[in-house]
Amino acid sequence: MIVGIGVDVVEIGRFMAALERTPRLREKLFTEPERDLPPSSLAARFAAKEAVAKALGAPGDLRWHDVTVPRVPGAPPVLEVRGTVAARAAELGVERFHLSLSHDGGMATAMVVAEG
Repeated sequence: MIVGIGVDVVEIGRFMAALERTPRLREKLFTEPERDLPPSSLAARFAAKEAVAKALGAPGDLRWHDVTVPRVPGAPPVLEVRGTVAARAAELGVERFHLSLSHDGGMATAMVVAEG
């Protein structure tokens, strides 16, 4: 059963400009393994975090570091959740997440399906 769906789109150039303007923003939004990825991958991961929040009903208490999109060469993208995100997912009966990432033409997109 689908518990929720979330989609987010990020303009890569605009997102990177925001990271450059606000030096601590990168550390606030991303876990250590995510921080040094290329711009398109960073923007796609930010979109994924936003899409997860939307799939979970967009509660305001989710922490950015409680969802990570690790880089796994040769494998489809996955979400790792913990803390506030894992607690909200459990509350809603989410058993697994499905994630799709894409970036092209200066845009990054993520779609998340929360399945129960």
